Amino acid sequence: MNKIYRLIIFLPLFMLGCAPNVIDENKVKQKIDSLDMTIFSESGDKIYSITSPNSSYDNIELKFELKKPIINILNGEETKYIISSEESSLSDNNKLLELKGNVKLKTLKKDGDILYADNFIWNIEKTNYLLEGNIRFENQNIILNSGKAILGSDNIIEFFNPVKYIIKDENNESKYEINSENAYYNLNTESVSFKAKDKRVKSIIYF
Repeated sequence: MNKIYRLIIFLPLFMLGCAPNVIDENKVKQKIDSLDMTIFSESGDKIYSITSPNSSYDNIELKFELKKPIINILNGEETKYIISSEESSLSDNNKLLELKGNVKLKTLKKDGDILYADNFIWNIEKTNYLLEGNIRFENQNIILNSGKAILGSDNIIEFFNPVKYIIKDENNESKYEINSENAYYNLNTESVSFKAKDKRVKSIIYF
């Protein structure tokens, strides 16, 4: 029977006293059948939570390795983003979160904003999320593709050159496709803007 271990971690301290049977000091890596963990700030605010059906903890490197994780990035008690992937690691005293393979980031908006990538990197001391490899953002209005993107705390996604975007019609089919330099999608205003390097070309589309 699988056991569920709930770990509460206060940064920068690493507290495992609430679940002493998780870590065996005689072993370098400990397998955890089912992980349910919440990360807190120094002030006690929830930052994010992680669940994983199959994970391990390296008590030499102080690093978690997680399979099929689901991460909820939190804003107080509310979930801001939900992220899933094939695998992930949590290191640097729980401050560096990396996800690999079929990364999928979803907002909770009814329009269904979804951001796909090969890799996701987040240092929680910074406010930006870095996504790399086969970036694809999609909702009911638009599709944006690039090789690299940054999601900021202001809910603006910056897509790096080259960027390809597709505008959908009312039947959710591709209406037209355009290539551009850097693009910026604002999740709050549901608008996309395009800027050229010489700053003489700028356009904004609202949906």
